[in-house]
Amino acid sequence: MLETIVIILIVLWLLGLVTSYTMGGLIHILLVIAIVVILLRIIRR
Repeated sequence: MLETIVIILIVLWLLGLVTSYTMGGLIHILLVIAIVVILLRIIRR
């Protein structure tokens, strides 16, 4: 479930970069949070 959310956030972030449309800094903050969560899950395994 968490991995699905992370993938969706990354896709939305890439779409924002491609279309030059960003929701302020929100999508970048969400991307950073997603990366941190992935790193924590990898470290804990």
